[in-house]
Amino acid sequence: MAHSTSQHVGSLLRPSSHWTGWGQWLALITMSVDHLTRYVLPGDWDLSWAGSSIGRIAFPLFAAMVAWHGLFNTRNPLRYSRRILIIGLVAQLPYMLMPRLSDAVILNVCFTLASGLVLGTLVRQSWQHYQQQTLGLPWLLAGAAIGVTAWYLLGFWVEYGHNGLLLIPLLMFAMHALSQAESYFQARLWAGLAAFPALWIAGQMNASDMAKSFTVGTCLIVLFLAAGAAQRVPAINLAMPRRLWLAWYPGHFGLIALWLLLSGQLVS
Repeated sequence: MAHSTSQHVGSLLRPSSHWTGWGQWLALITMSVDHLTRYVLPGDWDLSWAGSSIGRIAFPLFAAMVAWHGLFNTRNPLRYSRRILIIGLVAQLPYMLMPRLSDAVILNVCFTLASGLVLGTLVRQSWQHYQQQTLGLPWLLAGAAIGVTAWYLLGFWVEYGHNGLLLIPLLMFAMHALSQAESYFQARLWAGLAAFPALWIAGQMNASDMAKSFTVGTCLIVLFLAAGAAQRVPAINLAMPRRLWLAWYPGHFGLIALWLLLSGQLVS
Protein backbone atom coordinates (compact mmCIF):
# COMPACT_ATOMS: atom_id res chain seq x y z
CA MET A 1 0.00 0.00 0.00
CA ALA A 2 1.25 3.50 -0.80
CA HIS A 3 1.80 5.97 2.00
CA SER A 4 1.36 9.73 1.91
CA THR A 5 4.00 10.50 4.49
CA SER A 6 7.41 9.12 5.31
CA GLN A 7 7.53 6.30 7.85
CA HIS A 8 10.29 4.45 9.66
CA VAL A 9 10.43 0.72 9.01
CA GLY A 10 13.13 -0.64 11.27
CA SER A 11 16.03 1.74 10.73
CA LEU A 12 14.99 2.65 7.17
CA LEU A 13 13.02 5.80 6.41
CA ARG A 14 10.32 4.82 3.93
CA PRO A 15 9.12 7.56 1.55
CA SER A 16 5.70 7.79 -0.06
CA SER A 17 5.05 5.27 -2.83
CA HIS A 18 2.13 7.07 -4.47
CA TRP A 19 4.20 7.64 -7.60
CA THR A 20 4.30 3.91 -8.33
CA GLY A 21 0.56 3.94 -9.01
CA TRP A 22 1.19 6.39 -11.86
CA GLY A 23 4.33 4.49 -12.82
CA GLN A 24 2.43 1.25 -13.38
CA TRP A 25 0.20 2.80 -16.04
CA LEU A 26 3.10 4.59 -17.70
CA ALA A 27 5.28 1.46 -17.74
CA LEU A 28 2.61 -0.71 -19.36
CA ILE A 29 1.69 1.95 -21.93
CA THR A 30 5.28 2.66 -22.98
CA MET A 31 6.13 -1.06 -23.10
CA SER A 32 3.08 -1.74 -25.26
CA VAL A 33 3.96 1.11 -27.62
CA ASP A 34 7.45 -0.33 -27.98
CA HIS A 35 6.23 -3.85 -28.74
CA LEU A 36 3.41 -2.75 -31.07
CA THR A 37 5.75 -0.65 -33.19
CA ARG A 38 8.33 -3.44 -33.21
CA TYR A 39 6.18 -6.48 -33.90
CA VAL A 40 2.69 -5.48 -35.08
CA LEU A 41 2.55 -2.22 -37.02
CA PRO A 42 3.82 -2.28 -40.62
CA GLY A 43 7.50 -1.48 -41.06
CA ASP A 44 6.79 1.03 -43.84
CA TRP A 45 5.06 3.25 -41.30
CA ASP A 46 8.57 4.12 -40.04
CA LEU A 47 7.67 4.29 -36.36
CA SER A 48 11.08 3.23 -35.11
CA TRP A 49 11.38 6.63 -33.41
CA ALA A 50 8.64 5.55 -30.97
CA GLY A 51 10.66 2.56 -29.81
CA SER A 52 13.76 4.72 -29.44
CA SER A 53 11.95 7.31 -27.34
CA ILE A 54 8.68 6.31 -25.67
CA GLY A 55 9.71 2.66 -25.63
CA ARG A 56 12.92 3.38 -23.74
CA ILE A 57 10.96 4.57 -20.70
CA ALA A 58 9.53 1.14 -19.91
CA PHE A 59 12.50 -0.92 -18.70
CA PRO A 60 14.12 1.67 -16.42
CA LEU A 61 10.67 2.44 -14.98
CA PHE A 62 9.96 -1.24 -14.28
CA ALA A 63 13.45 -1.57 -12.78
CA ALA A 64 12.93 1.52 -10.63
CA MET A 65 9.60 0.26 -9.28
CA VAL A 66 11.08 -3.16 -8.49
CA ALA A 67 14.05 -1.52 -6.76
CA TRP A 68 11.74 0.84 -4.83
CA HIS A 69 9.39 -1.89 -3.62
CA GLY A 70 12.29 -4.22 -2.85
CA LEU A 71 13.93 -1.51 -0.77
CA PHE A 72 11.00 0.21 0.93
CA ASN A 73 7.76 -1.75 0.65
CA THR A 74 8.34 -5.46 1.15
CA ARG A 75 9.70 -7.35 4.11
CA ASN A 76 10.76 -10.23 1.87
CA PRO A 77 12.38 -9.04 -1.38
CA LEU A 78 13.36 -12.58 -2.35
CA ARG A 79 9.72 -13.70 -2.28
CA TYR A 80 8.88 -10.61 -4.34
CA SER A 81 11.50 -11.68 -6.88
CA ARG A 82 9.91 -15.14 -7.08
CA ARG A 83 6.58 -13.58 -8.00
CA ILE A 84 8.26 -11.66 -10.82
CA LEU A 85 9.97 -14.87 -11.94
CA ILE A 86 6.62 -16.70 -12.15
CA ILE A 87 5.31 -13.99 -14.51
CA GLY A 88 8.45 -14.42 -16.57
CA LEU A 89 7.98 -18.19 -16.80
CA VAL A 90 4.40 -17.75 -18.03
CA ALA A 91 5.49 -15.14 -20.57
CA GLN A 92 8.54 -16.97 -21.90
CA LEU A 93 6.80 -19.08 -24.56
CA PRO A 94 4.93 -16.23 -26.29
CA TYR A 95 8.04 -14.06 -25.84
CA MET A 96 10.11 -16.64 -27.74
CA LEU A 97 7.64 -16.46 -30.64
CA MET A 98 8.45 -12.81 -31.30
CA PRO A 99 10.49 -12.19 -34.49
CA ARG A 100 14.20 -11.78 -33.73
CA LEU A 101 17.40 -11.09 -35.60
CA SER A 102 19.13 -13.93 -33.74
CA ASP A 103 18.11 -17.51 -32.99
CA ALA A 104 19.76 -17.38 -29.56
CA VAL A 105 17.48 -18.16 -26.62
CA ILE A 106 17.00 -15.06 -24.47
CA LEU A 107 15.06 -14.96 -21.21
CA ASN A 108 12.49 -12.17 -21.02
CA VAL A 109 12.76 -9.02 -18.97
CA CYS A 110 11.08 -10.52 -15.89
CA PHE A 111 14.13 -12.75 -15.45
CA THR A 112 16.29 -9.63 -15.63
CA LEU A 113 14.17 -7.83 -13.02
CA ALA A 114 13.95 -10.81 -10.67
CA SER A 115 17.67 -11.56 -10.90
CA GLY A 116 18.61 -7.90 -10.44
CA LEU A 117 16.44 -7.71 -7.32
CA VAL A 118 18.04 -10.86 -5.90
CA LEU A 119 21.53 -9.49 -6.53
CA GLY A 120 20.69 -6.12 -5.00
CA THR A 121 19.04 -7.69 -1.97
CA LEU A 122 21.87 -10.11 -1.27
CA VAL A 123 24.47 -7.35 -1.58
CA ARG A 124 22.51 -5.14 0.82
CA GLN A 125 21.83 -7.88 3.35
CA SER A 126 25.43 -9.13 3.25
CA TRP A 127 26.76 -5.63 3.88
CA GLN A 128 24.33 -5.16 6.79
CA HIS A 129 25.47 -8.43 8.36
CA TYR A 130 29.09 -7.42 7.89
CA GLN A 131 28.49 -4.08 9.60
CA GLN A 132 26.71 -5.87 12.47
CA GLN A 133 29.71 -8.24 12.69
CA THR A 134 27.50 -11.29 12.07
CA LEU A 135 29.33 -12.00 8.80
CA GLY A 136 33.10 -12.20 8.54
CA LEU A 137 35.17 -10.60 5.80
CA PRO A 138 36.12 -13.94 4.16
CA TRP A 139 32.46 -14.87 3.81
CA LEU A 140 31.65 -11.41 2.48
CA LEU A 141 34.38 -11.73 -0.17
CA ALA A 142 33.27 -15.25 -1.07
CA GLY A 143 29.70 -14.05 -1.49
CA ALA A 144 30.89 -11.16 -3.65
CA ALA A 145 32.81 -13.57 -5.89
CA ILE A 146 29.74 -15.80 -6.28
CA GLY A 147 27.56 -12.77 -7.05
CA VAL A 148 29.93 -11.45 -9.70
CA THR A 149 30.12 -14.90 -11.31
CA ALA A 150 26.31 -15.23 -11.34
CA TRP A 151 25.97 -11.74 -12.82
CA TYR A 152 28.51 -12.52 -15.55
CA LEU A 153 26.90 -15.82 -16.55
CA LEU A 154 23.30 -14.57 -16.41
CA GLY A 155 24.16 -11.52 -18.46
CA PHE A 156 24.46 -13.62 -21.62
CA TRP A 157 20.97 -15.09 -21.22
CA VAL A 158 18.64 -12.31 -20.10
CA GLU A 159 17.11 -9.37 -21.90
CA TYR A 160 19.16 -6.16 -21.50
CA GLY A 161 22.18 -8.28 -20.57
CA HIS A 162 24.82 -7.37 -18.01
CA ASN A 163 23.83 -3.71 -17.82
CA GLY A 164 20.19 -4.58 -17.22
CA LEU A 165 21.12 -6.87 -14.33
CA LEU A 166 23.16 -4.11 -12.69
CA LEU A 167 20.49 -1.42 -12.93
CA ILE A 168 18.31 -2.58 -10.01
CA PRO A 169 21.18 -3.03 -7.50
CA LEU A 170 22.57 0.38 -8.45
CA LEU A 171 19.14 2.00 -8.20
CA MET A 172 18.65 0.44 -4.77
CA PHE A 173 21.99 1.84 -3.66
CA ALA A 174 21.18 5.31 -4.98
CA MET A 175 17.61 5.32 -3.63
CA HIS A 176 18.80 4.32 -0.19
CA ALA A 177 21.48 7.00 -0.14
CA LEU A 178 19.16 9.75 -1.41
CA SER A 179 16.22 8.89 0.83
CA GLN A 180 18.29 8.59 4.01
CA ALA A 181 20.61 11.58 3.45
CA GLU A 182 20.67 14.28 6.08
CA SER A 183 19.89 17.86 5.09
CA TYR A 184 23.40 19.30 5.37
CA PHE A 185 25.43 19.92 2.21
CA GLN A 186 28.07 17.21 2.54
CA ALA A 187 25.49 14.46 3.10
CA ARG A 188 23.48 15.60 0.09
CA LEU A 189 26.64 15.75 -2.02
CA TRP A 190 27.61 12.17 -1.20
CA ALA A 191 24.04 11.01 -1.82
CA GLY A 192 24.10 12.71 -5.21
CA LEU A 193 27.35 10.96 -6.07
CA ALA A 194 25.71 7.64 -5.16
CA ALA A 195 23.25 8.23 -8.01
CA PHE A 196 26.01 8.46 -10.63
CA PRO A 197 26.63 4.69 -11.15
CA ALA A 198 22.94 4.02 -11.86
CA LEU A 199 22.75 6.91 -14.32
CA TRP A 200 25.97 5.84 -16.00
CA ILE A 201 24.85 2.23 -16.47
CA ALA A 202 21.48 3.45 -17.79
CA GLY A 203 23.36 5.43 -20.43
CA GLN A 204 25.18 2.28 -21.57
CA MET A 205 22.01 0.33 -22.30
CA ASN A 206 21.17 1.87 -25.67
CA ALA A 207 23.04 2.87 -28.80
CA SER A 208 21.27 6.00 -30.03
CA ASP A 209 21.44 9.36 -28.27
CA MET A 210 17.64 9.59 -28.23
CA ALA A 211 17.25 6.22 -26.52
CA LYS A 212 20.00 7.05 -24.02
CA SER A 213 18.35 10.34 -23.11
CA PHE A 214 14.97 8.72 -22.39
CA THR A 215 16.50 5.90 -20.35
CA VAL A 216 18.76 8.18 -18.29
CA GLY A 217 16.00 10.77 -17.94
CA THR A 218 13.61 8.17 -16.53
CA CYS A 219 16.17 7.06 -13.95
CA LEU A 220 16.96 10.67 -13.06
CA ILE A 221 13.30 11.47 -12.38
CA VAL A 222 12.92 8.43 -10.15
CA LEU A 223 16.02 9.37 -8.19
CA PHE A 224 14.60 12.85 -7.64
CA LEU A 225 11.54 11.10 -6.21
CA ALA A 226 13.80 9.15 -3.85
CA ALA A 227 15.48 12.39 -2.78
CA GLY A 228 12.18 13.71 -1.45
CA ALA A 229 9.98 14.64 -4.39
CA ALA A 230 7.90 11.48 -3.87
CA GLN A 231 6.21 13.15 -0.91
CA ARG A 232 4.57 15.64 -3.30
CA VAL A 233 3.05 13.06 -5.64
CA PRO A 234 -0.69 12.59 -5.02
CA ALA A 235 -2.31 9.18 -4.92
CA ILE A 236 -3.73 8.05 -8.24
CA ASN A 237 -7.52 8.01 -8.53
CA LEU A 238 -7.65 5.00 -10.87
CA ALA A 239 -5.37 2.38 -9.35
CA MET A 240 -4.40 -0.43 -11.68
CA PRO A 241 -6.23 -3.68 -10.87
CA ARG A 242 -3.78 -6.24 -9.51
CA ARG A 243 -4.88 -8.94 -11.95
CA LEU A 244 -4.35 -6.63 -14.91
CA TRP A 245 -0.88 -5.70 -13.63
CA LEU A 246 0.12 -9.36 -13.26
CA ALA A 247 -1.43 -10.56 -16.53
CA TRP A 248 -0.46 -7.75 -18.90
CA TYR A 249 3.10 -8.80 -19.68
CA PRO A 250 2.43 -12.43 -20.66
CA GLY A 251 -1.02 -11.55 -22.01
CA HIS A 252 0.06 -8.88 -24.46
CA PHE A 253 2.79 -11.17 -25.84
CA GLY A 254 0.19 -13.88 -26.29
CA LEU A 255 -2.07 -11.50 -28.24
CA ILE A 256 0.82 -10.31 -30.40
CA ALA A 257 1.79 -13.93 -31.14
CA LEU A 258 -1.81 -14.70 -32.09
CA TRP A 259 -1.90 -11.68 -34.41
CA LEU A 260 1.36 -12.69 -36.07
CA LEU A 261 0.03 -16.23 -36.55
CA LEU A 262 -3.29 -15.11 -38.05
CA SER A 263 -1.59 -12.59 -40.34
CA GLY A 264 0.89 -15.18 -41.59
CA GLN A 265 3.91 -13.39 -40.14
CA LEU A 266 4.72 -16.07 -37.57
CA VAL A 267 6.99 -18.58 -39.26
CA SER A 268 7.98 -21.73 -37.42
